[in-house]
Amino acid sequence: MSAEIVEHQSFSDEDWYADDLGDARYRDCVFRGVDLTETTSRCAVFESCRFENCRFNASRHSDAAFVACEFHRCSFFDATLEGCKLDGSVFVSCKLAPITVVGGRWRGVTLHGASLVKLVLDGIDLSEADLAEADLTDTSLRGCDLSRTLLRGARLSNADLRGAALAGADLEAARLDGTRLDLAGAVALAERHGAVVD
Repeated sequence: MSAEIVEHQSFSDEDWYADDLGDARYRDCVFRGVDLTETTSRCAVFESCRFENCRFNASRHSDAAFVACEFHRCSFFDATLEGCKLDGSVFVSCKLAPITVVGGRWRGVTLHGASLVKLVLDGIDLSEADLAEADLTDTSLRGCDLSRTLLRGARLSNADLRGAALAGADLEAARLDGTRLDLAGAVALAERHGAVVD
């Protein structure tokens, strides 16, 4: 039986340190200054929620969903997201490194200008995400779906894009010095810049 859905509630300055959220379900809720450090969840669902100045440090979330949520000035230091769905969520001025990510679907996520340096984001579905101006230096994106992803002005120095799907990815003005690509990725990049590959 699914957990009861909590809707249209606000939580301010609450201490949820090390709480087990289980499969909690929240919709259209606001969390301000909530300490979620070392919390755990499995199959929890947060839909259209807003998080402001919240701490997710060292928390662990498995098969959880944060769909169409907004995160403003939140810290995810040493957090783990395993198989999580973040479709349509927006991150603004958040601390996202270091963070452990294992699989998951992040379609349409907004990480504009985010610092994602040295993260391992292998195999994530980032299709249609906004990574413009993001710093992905030394970041591993092996096997990611970057189809139709906005990467304009992103820093991809020494990033690993081998096996990544790049169809329709916007790489205009992206910094690609030292970026690792496989043959398919190199062809997609060349065609994106007008080359004809026979």
